Amino acid sequence: MSYADLKFGIFLAPFHSLAENPTQALERDMALIELLDQLGYDDAWIGEHHSAGFEIIASPELFIAAAAQRTRNIHFGTGVSSLPYHHPLMLADRIMQLDHMTRGRVSFGVGPGALPSDAFMMGINPLQQRDMMLEAIEVLVPLLRGETVTRKTAWFELNEARLQLQPYTKPMVKMAVASQVSPAGARAAGSHGLGLLSIGATSAGGFNALASNWEIYCRKAKEHRQVADRSQWSLVGPVHIAESRAQAFDNVRYGLDAWVRYFQEAAALPIAPNEDGVDPAQALVDSGMAVIGTADDAIQQIQRLQEQSGGFGSFLQLAHNWADWEQTQKSYQLFARHVTPCFQSANANRAASYAWASTNHDRFLNTVSDAVQQEIAKDSKEKQAK
Repeated sequence: MSYADLKFGIFLAPFHSLAENPTQALERDMALIELLDQLGYDDAWIGEHHSAGFEIIASPELFIAAAAQRTRNIHFGTGVSSLPYHHPLMLADRIMQLDHMTRGRVSFGVGPGALPSDAFMMGINPLQQRDMMLEAIEVLVPLLRGETVTRKTAWFELNEARLQLQPYTKPMVKMAVASQVSPAGARAAGSHGLGLLSIGATSAGGFNALASNWEIYCRKAKEHRQVADRSQWSLVGPVHIAESRAQAFDNVRYGLDAWVRYFQEAAALPIAPNEDGVDPAQALVDSGMAVIGTADDAIQQIQRLQEQSGGFGSFLQLAHNWADWEQTQKSYQLFARHVTPCFQSANANRAASYAWASTNHDRFLNTVSDAVQQEIAKDSKEKQAK
């Protein structure tokens, strides 16, 4: 299986403990994006949340607009915009503006909304969120292509609606739909030819659903005459690496417990271990949910995902702040140095050159020895001539 085109990035919710200064936490998120840009990461997807106090970016568009001014190459995505929370025209207008302001460095990730507490505050029935997402996607795609749309649903209305700007990215800004265990995301992405974001790819349910979700995606793509493209499929999973497993486990003692409590008590997503007397770090590793170890462990996790899924285009580390800032930066640095080259072609020519030099090592040594002997003979001859 070829990994030459595999891309890497992060999925930034973000997660921040209630014990820290939120202003500084947001600034550190921005500093992380700058670091990733310098390290050559490809993508940063930024979340949207409105309650529970732990995931504190409310507007991914605002964050991306600021981050784009501080970076040169990294590509951004809304990870994800919760469609039931926005009138489609307003959201499409903001994304279109961002497409121009970033000169095409943005993708539009969409989903139904992850936190039931967000929906409750806005009076939205969680049972209706996926249907609302589908209705929004049906008008967002033509709007972002520059088309005129008239549509009336139970929760929004469009009358000859069109955006003022044509897309900077042709034919339209790239879109992706969030998917976990439910087939709703894969169905929507396949039907409209959009990318797929498997946010819980390493959880037990998400991992087991990878192959079936891709089958659903392909089936819906075929029904709607869309192209199924694995390069537009991104898988998300948490990673923290250090020089040794022991060091990695020691590092995550800083913030892992707060992250686990958040998912057990507030987030309503069963992805964190919840057994008395069990080390949460070891439980996350044993379940396959997380990498807490070395670069080799991260490599094995990505290979495991490749085998289970049949191939995908991008691996996104779930940003989590389990370790302190210094060790968090070091983990991303180690990943860029030792993990990404194993799945890209950046070192192919270097490896070929090394192999060629190694194969011909004796021949080259003999040539060098002959050259040295020749010079010695020249010097001897000159002495005799005098």
